[in-house]
Amino acid sequence: MSLVSIRLPEDVETRLAHEAARTQRPKSEIAREAIVEYLGRIERERFLAEIARAARDRGDTEALSVAAEALQTDNEALALSEQRVDEPKTPYRTRKRKTRR
Repeated sequence: MSLVSIRLPEDVETRLAHEAARTQRPKSEIAREAIVEYLGRIERERFLAEIARAARDRGDTEALSVAAEALQTDNEALALSEQRVDEPKTPYRTRKRKTRR
């Protein structure tokens, strides 16, 4: 797994630290999960936009309505996923570092 360093505004870092403490999860795990969800959402939106663009170019009203319906369903699913109830703790283990002598 690669390492990425980011700078966060202080208020965002405070919110992240609060969520980490509340859920007893590492900040990196929460950030990683949020990035994966964001990228998935952006990819879905881009894919649906490409379908809509192709349908408009062809004058395919049926494909356009399917794309619009899929986007609505996708947005509803996203809204539901954001209404999480406290999830069970994810086990987190760190490796012990070897000390040099």
